Amino acid sequence: MEISLVRHGKSQWTENKAITCQEFRNWVEKYDSHGVFEETSYPPETLEKITKAKMLITSHLTRSIESAKLLNPTIQTISDPLFRETELPNPLVTLRGLRLYASVWAVLLRCLWFIGYSRECESLREAQKRAKQASIQLVTYAKEYHHVVLVGHGFFNMLIAKELKKMGWSGAGKSSSKHWNCTTYSI
Repeated sequence: MEISLVRHGKSQWTENKAITCQEFRNWVEKYDSHGVFEETSYPPETLEKITKAKMLITSHLTRSIESAKLLNPTIQTISDPLFRETELPNPLVTLRGLRLYASVWAVLLRCLWFIGYSRECESLREAQKRAKQASIQLVTYAKEYHHVVLVGHGFFNMLIAKELKKMGWSGAGKSSSKHWNCTTYSI
């Protein structure tokens, strides 16, 4: 049995200007709702695993669903919010006048999230519990279909990979965080 974790393609939302923390929340919504860029080619391992898969799973977010369709438009697909990306917390203070690029806000808020700050989003512990549920669901699919692929998200795929390793699946120490890359676990 195999479970492959693929990170979605690069988002079409590419606005890159300094914004406030309040504007960053809006930026995230647009990032979540926009599709992905179609590439001229995809990593060979990703295409191999997608072709071999009997089941393709995505989160409910547009970039995950569209990525799966670009990789294999004919395969049976299940979209489930269980596999969504981990959220970023909202800043506690308004940080008046502080303007940063979205990528800087994302790193700053993700670091705060890792040390326990989770205002208005699931905590790291809650995300780990969800990753365990997601891993169990992927294993259930793998038992039925033998080769399954999740087209998911960077941080959540990482948490799923940790859970699969705990369950005895072998593969890379962590999942790839590059767009379109695939990491496979087997048992």
